[in-house]
Amino acid sequence: MPIRATATSHPHDDAPDTASAFRGLAALPAGAERDALREEIVEAWLPMADRLAGRFRSRGEKFDDLRQVAALGLVKAVDRYDPELGNAFESYAVPTITGEIKRHFRDHMWTLHVPRRVQELRNRVRHASQDLSQTLPGRRPTVAEIAEQADLSEEDVRAGQEALESFSALSLDAELPGSDDGYSLGDALGAPDPALDTVVDRQAVRERLAALPERERAILYMRFFDDMTQSSIADELGISQMHVSHLISRCCGRVRDQVMRDTGEEA
Repeated sequence: MPIRATATSHPHDDAPDTASAFRGLAALPAGAERDALREEIVEAWLPMADRLAGRFRSRGEKFDDLRQVAALGLVKAVDRYDPELGNAFESYAVPTITGEIKRHFRDHMWTLHVPRRVQELRNRVRHASQDLSQTLPGRRPTVAEIAEQADLSEEDVRAGQEALESFSALSLDAELPGSDDGYSLGDALGAPDPALDTVVDRQAVRERLAALPERERAILYMRFFDDMTQSSIADELGISQMHVSHLISRCCGRVRDQVMRDTGEEA
């Protein structure tokens, strides 16, 4: 059953005349003949599928990949189309193919996971901004103006604007704007501060240190805050170095055991 061009007016110039082919496809049982006719119909409509894929070629995806996605949408449209409903095939195929391409972008092209509702807000905000840009030369539209144009709340507009920047992620190796020394985004990221553990430890022992006898507090202060040696402490207090060592070990052990009990941990 040959497929031919038609002189009948179609909404799309590249729409072949496949009406009789679709009626034949619907009448044929599963088998080689039906598969061959189905393939012939798909090939006839591939130029239109390629044209629809071309509408999305500037969005960061390879055109060959977009053509494959559009072809998949076309196959789905051919398989689901019912000629008995009386509608032209292209009126069913175009939204089916376009929807398949949009789903591809939604499911595979976003670097960050963005909820579907936010993706839809992104599209509405983008379209409203483009429309307003044509009537507001010299400046960008405000959030309030976009909200009125898109019939959205200002909060939704801000969410959509944030999503506009979420389609792709910036590399951590990317140089920051205005930086002329190679300073990258990764250089600006914070890291765990080991000094925070020291702050926690100091707060934990503060009360227990304050409860020690005055001489023992003085010995610990000279050793750990004045950084004096055990010999210097012994000379300062007129006691032996061995006695100083014993006092330091006993005080540290006592404070540690008390702090461990306070926190419910084993000493």
